[in-house]
Parts: sequence; C-alpha cells; structure tokens
Amino acid sequence: MAESLSASRFLDTEDLVCLDVRSPGEFADGHIPGAHNLPLFSDSERAEVGTVYKQVGADEALLLGLEFVGPKMAELIRQARRLSPYSQKVRMYCFRGGQRSQSVAWLLEKAGFEVELLQGGYKAYRRYVLDSFAEPQEFMVLSGCTGSGKTRVLHLLAEKGHQVIDLEGLAHHRGSAFGGYHQPDTLTVEMFQNNLHSRWGNLDRNRPVWVEDECRTLGRMIIPDDFWSQMRAGPVVYLDVPLERRVQFLVEEYGHYDQELLCSSVDRIKKRLGGLRHQKCRQALQDRDYAEVVRICLNYYDEAYLYSLHKRAPEPLWTLPTDTADPQQNAESLIEFFKEARVEEFLSN
Repeated sequence: MAESLSASRFLDTEDLVCLDVRSPGEFADGHIPGAHNLPLFSDSERAEVGTVYKQVGADEALLLGLEFVGPKMAELIRQARRLSPYSQKVRMYCFRGGQRSQSVAWLLEKAGFEVELLQGGYKAYRRYVLDSFAEPQEFMVLSGCTGSGKTRVLHLLAEKGHQVIDLEGLAHHRGSAFGGYHQPDTLTVEMFQNNLHSRWGNLDRNRPVWVEDECRTLGRMIIPDDFWSQMRAGPVVYLDVPLERRVQFLVEEYGHYDQELLCSSVDRIKKRLGGLRHQKCRQALQDRDYAEVVRICLNYYDEAYLYSLHKRAPEPLWTLPTDTADPQQNAESLIEFFKEARVEEFLSN
C-alpha cells in the first residue's frame, strides 16, 4: 500500500521521479518543479467527470471515470516506466491526494512499482510553499538605478559562492517596460512562486541571501507577501554607477532589438514620460539615436526609482560608488565592501 507523506517529507525525496496525475491544464497552471505529467484524465474528461459528480452524484462520476481510464491502464504503466526507467520507486500526487493519485498508485503497484503519495495533494503543497516564505532569512538587497548591471553582478556573486536568488530570472522578466523581450509568456504566477520556493527551500538560513531591489510585481509575476516583507526589511547596498556608464550599458543591452518593439515599449510609458519627453524619445528612436532614447527614459526611471527607495528609507542604506558598469569589477568591489563594512557582523547582531 502506498505511503502518504507530508509535503516536507515528500519534497525531501527529490532523488525519486515525481509524477503529477492531474490533467494537462492543471499541470500547466502550476506543478512541483521537476514533476512529470502522467494525466489520469484529459482536460475534457476531467471536466465531464466533475460535471457528473456535481449534477448526478459520486457513484455515476466514479463509473464514468472508470470508463475513461480502463483503456488507458496499460499505457499509463508504459509511460511510468519510460519516465522512471532506472527505478520502480516513484513519488505521486493529484490535487487533493484523493482518488486520482490513489487509483494510479494502485495500478502502478500492481505493475511492481513502490509509490509514495503526497498527503493532501498539490493543494497541500501550495499551502506549504506559501507558508514557507515566513521562515526567517537574512536578506542583502542590491540596489541601483536602471542600467547598473545589478542582475549580472548577482550572477557573479553566485559564482563566487554567495547565496543569490535571481527574481528577474525566475519571473522571466527584467522589471521594466523593456523587460519582457523574448521571454516565454506561459509562466503563471503560481509556477513562478513554486520555482521561487525550490530555490528558497535550499538556502542556508545562517547566511544572507542576495536579491535585487525589485517592485512587488515583475511583469505579471507577484512576489509572495512574506518573502516581499522580509526582502523589504533587509539592508540595502546602493550601487552608484554614473549616468553615462549606464547609458552605454543599456544601449549595448537593448540597442539590437527590433525598432517596432522598442517603439511599443516607449509608448507603454508615454503617460509617465509626459508628452514632450515621449515625443523626443520617439524622434530619437526614428533617428536611431539609442543613447538619447536611454537618457530620456532614464530621466523618468531614475526619478521613480530614487523616490521609491528614499520613501521606504531602508536601514541601513549603504552607498557603493563606482565609475564603471562592468559587472565583474562591481562584483569584486561589492565583495570587498561586504568585508570592510563588516556587513556580516551587522547581520549577526
């Protein structure tokens, strides 16, 4: 008989293949990172069974479900063997840990598998994910106006052994009107939070984690409340990069994109730029004077960013002046600053 595990114990067995037996649509909305979809029902079959359950009753819904599943039983076993070719011990879940996962577990056990079930199903996992962000964690927040190269600095910190969570990478968005270029649009808020938890759950709570100073939303993604609260309470290091260095960095970053794409991004912030600045920005785009486009946009973005930063008044707020936007040099300067300013000693107190 399949063993039923709590969410924490279930996630501790990541060496086992994880099977999600919900419908493809449910799986697409959100799933445990790394899980494989082994759907008991298609989306239309699930909808039909649900309708019969509500309108007729549980017995008729069960019979209809068996009619759908009967012809699939052999193929379900074949798929499970393909998904877990080296082990016949697997993890499995459905939405509430009910009949779908228990039925497939029974079938796979008849085929020689050993199955561990998620108690409470995916619903319990989601509750566990959101609750986990309340677990205390020291944050270090890397701040700096647009074009400071903060994300690349974070990646270099990670390479040097520091704990880092790249929120923009997880969200598939770089956080501005220009930030969603060529990023997949299939990511849901639910899946973003699940992916964030998979990083969060592996942190060493005795060491700080570096994040970039972000708005609560990244494109369509929303940072969970408890994560956001802890992040906003963390000390901030402001990377002070000169304007022209940031202009050069952003021209290299975005200047190769399609002209129409750049125009549509500028148009999205028309009200924020104001009519005159927007008009000048569009003219500079037409002239392909990308440095001027960046300067005009930064006039708005810098004002908004600095206003937000000083309004919340983080404590402490350290400023790290630099004369370059080179991520390698700034990562090294940040590490040196971290040591000299005795930041770790501050955090431990």
